[in-house]
Formats: sequence, C-alpha cells, structure tokens
Amino acid sequence: MVTIRLKRFGRKKKPFYRVVAMHAAEKRQGAPLQELGYYDPIAKLLKLDLEATQTWVSKGANTSETVSRLIKLADGRSGEVIQLPKREPKPKAAPAPVQEEAPAAD
Repeated sequence: MVTIRLKRFGRKKKPFYRVVAMHAAEKRQGAPLQELGYYDPIAKLLKLDLEATQTWVSKGANTSETVSRLIKLADGRSGEVIQLPKREPKPKAAPAPVQEEAPAAD
C-alpha cells in the first residue's frame, strides 16, 4: 500500500516538509518512491506536482489528512510556489457579564 504523506526536515521548532509517495509501512524518514513537492509551514509556502499526485491516487495510493488539505489549497496550480494565506487568530471569548444580586426583601 502506498501513502502520500509528509516527510519532516528542518531543525527543532523550524519544520520543513517534503510531500512524498512512500510505502505505508515505511518509517517517516524512510526512502520515498517519489518526491511530489514541499510545504513550509513557517513561511506558508507550498509547491506540489498535482499531476504526479493524481497519478499515484489513480494507482490506489491513499493521502494523509494534511496532504489532502494541501491538495485542496493548491487548487489546480501545479508546479508553482504558492503563498498560503495566514491563519486568522481565534477571537477571544468575551467575558460573561456579571449580574448583580437584587437586595433581599425582608
């Protein structure tokens, strides 16, 4: 079984990934069958050969969740470097308003 997944490079806290087709039983740093592109999450850059990816998928290869998301982000732009949009920070939840207690009626 062949899987299209990410292979990590870079150093500590500075990840860089290559998108590779490799046997599912192979270790993460194992020898790939083919390199299909790269993904830099720090600089938000993506380069992906969509034709080769589709060839592997048509042969029965599975894709990881992250690679599936990256294929959707590539959006038909095969072979060119894509600047991915920056993530919007999550909005902070507003604190719940404090209700004052009504004076107790005697």
